[in-house]
Parts: sequence; structure tokens; C-alpha cells
Amino acid sequence: LDASAPQGQALAAESALPPPTPPAPLDEAPPAAPRRHGVVIESAVGALGFAGSFGGVAPPAFHFGASLGYEPWRWLMVFAYGELALTDTSVRQGPTQKRGLPFFGFGGGLRGTVHLTERVALALEARAGALQADVPSGALANLGYPELESLGLAVGGRLLLEWYQVDPHLAFVASGGSRYGFSFRRGATDAGPPLLWEAALGLRYTF
Repeated sequence: LDASAPQGQALAAESALPPPTPPAPLDEAPPAAPRRHGVVIESAVGALGFAGSFGGVAPPAFHFGASLGYEPWRWLMVFAYGELALTDTSVRQGPTQKRGLPFFGFGGGLRGTVHLTERVALALEARAGALQADVPSGALANLGYPELESLGLAVGGRLLLEWYQVDPHLAFVASGGSRYGFSFRRGATDAGPPLLWEAALGLRYTF
């Protein structure tokens, strides 16, 4: 018997099979997940400065902010915020007389967003709220700012740059803006506008 015949038939059958399909490349990224809109929380750390006459009393403050918002659409958010700022009176008063000035505030506003790319967006924000210095009664009246010892109206806006991450819930945020702080005016004769400026970096998370 010829034992080589079955082997030749097996080799011929194998050669007739179609070539195997090559595996898909492993370096192909999965499709990007859609960006989410809904309930949004944000936190930010930065600086709050005083461009009016109060800049002659206190240096820029360390500023901490947090907000809770809701996006009914991808391009619009309504939100409420809270903030804390820490500074002192070292510009006006010497080292032995300066006083710590913690400010707290809260308010709300609207934010409109335009997406430049799928992962980068610009937003413009309008906000209104109240701001107050948490100091003993009369501490700021002696410096000409008694209205800061109670809640005072502050209105303004911010420009934000949002950088969305691969995780569709998360984004990094850089922001800057200004506010008109009505209680930061030093009496009726104060010639300088009671403006506040702010700059911050933060995180945004969308549920």
C-alpha cells in the first residue's frame, strides 16, 4: 500500500481552504461615547481680586467655588452656586493691625455653551448673587465699607473654556470674569467702580 497517497490528499485539501482572515488591529480606538447633559456639579479654585477702591484695602483673595446645575439641553444650563474667599486688610493696615477677611456668597445664573469640537467648548455665563464679609460688627465700617458687613448684591459674568475627557462625565474647566459688587463702594463719593475680577481652574462632572 502507498502511505503517501492520503498525505498528499490532505495537503491538497488544506491548500484549497481560503486564507484565514487577519485579526483587527489592536490600536484602533473605540468610538467616542456621546457627551452627557443633565445634572452637573462643578468645583473650582482660583483668585478673587478687587479692581475698585477696595483694592487699596485688601490683596486678591484665595477663592473657592462650587455649583450645582441642570442642563435641559446640551447648550444651556441653569445653576446655583456658593463661594468662599479668604483675604485680609494688609494693603491698608500694617502687620500688627491687619485683619483677616473671609467672604462668603451664593447666587444663581444661566450658562450658554458652544462646542468648538466634540471635546472643547466655550461657555458664557451670567450670574447674580450676594456677598458678605464674615467679620465682627464695625470692623469694616472703620475702613469706610460698612455695607460689606451684610449681604450685598453682586452681578456679572464669566467666560469658560471646557475640555471634555474620554470619560463622557468629566471635563476640566478654566474660567475668568468680573462682577459689579454694589457693597464694595466706599461711600457715595467713591469715584472708582466697585468691580471684582476672578480667575479659576476647576472640574465638572455630569451625571
